[in-house]
Amino acid sequence: MEGLLFVVSGPSGAGKGTICGEVVRRTEVELSVSATTRSPRKGEVHGKDYFFMTEEEFLEIVRKDGFVEYVENFGKHYGTPEAFVREKLKSGRDLILEIDVQGAAKIRRKFPQCVQIFILPPSLEELKRRILNRGTESPESVALRLKQAMDEVECLETYDYFIVNDQVEQAVEAMISIISAQHNKVGNRAEEIIRTFKEA
Repeated sequence: MEGLLFVVSGPSGAGKGTICGEVVRRTEVELSVSATTRSPRKGEVHGKDYFFMTEEEFLEIVRKDGFVEYVENFGKHYGTPEAFVREKLKSGRDLILEIDVQGAAKIRRKFPQCVQIFILPPSLEELKRRILNRGTESPESVALRLKQAMDEVECLETYDYFIVNDQVEQAVEAMISIISAQHNKVGNRAEEIIRTFKEA
């Protein structure tokens, strides 16, 4: 059977990266790899951390509608290659795609069967504390991030599941439970399951 695509979103500081990293470490689920036109940082590996591309290579894929979604940040492009995602899913691998709410909406259009999970902080006050603890944000930046967080939470109803990240361990277990449950959900996979059973 094909693998499942899990789209994970949530405000900056909610702990998405930590949770997804732990889920990948403990299960056979893989993280989707994005393409970028920025230069590799020390220790980054092509095909593992990112697919590093020239501007021309990236824009050629854009012209061919080969990205599930893509954005430009500070003059550099980032995108999710559709061929990579489809190849992984076809091979039976589950993928986690950690992305913002705008990107998630685009992914939904190309992969309507994807499972969407929203990571929430316990409260706005706790989110503010986590952002401040980074020690890298100005007061203006903190205010902007909190406003952005509220805007993102407004999109919650478009997601299938939510996880409140109060304790990381519990949040990780919750995501693993969701992944496990989805594999046992009939949904629109009945025909595929029956065919696989008959061919076994």
